[in-house]
Amino acid sequence: QLRLVESGGGLVQPGGSLRLSCAVSGVTFHYAAIAWFQQVPGKQREGVSCSTGSGEVTNYAASLKGRFAISRDGAKNTVYLQLNNLKLEDTGIYYCAVMRFGHCSGVTFDVAGWGQGTQVTVAS
Repeated sequence: QLRLVESGGGLVQPGGSLRLSCAVSGVTFHYAAIAWFQQVPGKQREGVSCSTGSGEVTNYAASLKGRFAISRDGAKNTVYLQLNNLKLEDTGIYYCAVMRFGHCSGVTFDVAGWGQGTQVTVAS
């Protein structure tokens, strides 16, 4: 059974950093494409970044370029999202997702399964 569990969210001041984790089970991690999505208040869920099983990375959010980085640890079946230089507008819920067919996509339609999300709040 597919299961994704996010952790690492919290309250941080502008300019601060967080590392989100997504523990994945129920799928062959080596072949799985795992993505992070962001949902800010009042907006649709949008793709942030995705990593294929081979380690290929695709970033979808131009506004986050250079500040957010995805990585994965095959020994722990875990995908991470490092958030640096956080801004007020980064506040929202961050979800990890397994993408269909092992291919990266920033589109929610292509998601095979979601985690429950982790809240990130940026406030001074």
